[in-house]
Amino acid sequence: MPLSRLSLTPEASHGPLDGAWWPRCDALALELPALVGSLDPGHGTVTRVTVGAAAWPDAPQTVPAPDHVIEVVLSDDAEEAHAITLDCGTVGRWELLVVPPDEPVGTAGRLMTAAADPWNTLSAERVLARDEGGVGAESAGERNG
Repeated sequence: MPLSRLSLTPEASHGPLDGAWWPRCDALALELPALVGSLDPGHGTVTRVTVGAAAWPDAPQTVPAPDHVIEVVLSDDAEEAHAITLDCGTVGRWELLVVPPDEPVGTAGRLMTAAADPWNTLSAERVLARDEGGVGAESAGERNG
């Protein structure tokens, strides 16, 4: 797989999200190694991920990564339906919005920018709902018009 489409906050996050990930397909076993491989090694080794069961119904229990295996935990929590949590052992954890693979480029770009904003205070679900409501398009239209 090519490198992951990933956007992280440039500094410490002040909200529930640390950025966004836009996978190319819904096969977690294929996508997760690329995501982990795109992270700076200084962020620690991803040992476990938590994903929404509804979004990743065929997710395996483990995914091999270079030099280790990543445990996959499925969550039924609606708040985690469009998010992935990356646990990096003692270094910390990352909460990322998961942009649906079939999103158009423009929409995905808006979502990734919003989620990576260090001052974003919205959850993954709220970022998606806000964009579906046309807020991103309206804001862009107001700037251009």
